[in-house]
Amino acid sequence: MSSQILLTSSEGTEFLIDRDIADKSMLLKLMLEDIGEVGQAIPLPNVSGPILTKVIEYCAHHRDDPDFQNANDDVAAEIGEWDLEYCKVDQGTLLELIWAANYLDIKPLLDLTCKTVANMIKAKSPEEIRKTFNITNDFTPEEEDQVRRENGTQKYV
Repeated sequence: MSSQILLTSSEGTEFLIDRDIADKSMLLKLMLEDIGEVGQAIPLPNVSGPILTKVIEYCAHHRDDPDFQNANDDVAAEIGEWDLEYCKVDQGTLLELIWAANYLDIKPLLDLTCKTVANMIKAKSPEEIRKTFNITNDFTPEEEDQVRRENGTQKYV
């Protein structure tokens, strides 16, 4: 039986999780190796409760994956069905998952969420990407033409 670890989200929500799930985060794993069993909550001030719930869901689903930290080294590898469904969230949630995966040092989750964003922009023009992510174009037409000339890119129609 795995020991349990108590985590506290940025707003104070507590999560009691198994140690093997906490160990999916290199931050938590190294912290627990350094200090041992803490006996009190580990505060995660950079992760909200709803996002921590999603992170724990991901880690729990992949708890028995061998070689978890190297699972997504193949960039061209297909995203599994469960992971595809997991990433079907709004853009704000996806961005927060990226931040949480980076902060908690969960490489497979960071790779998955970044690959999801990459797939969202693949084969899209700059204008389509701006529309998808609600980004305002702050370049003047002259600046945009200069960037295109410097980078050898064509103007998208």
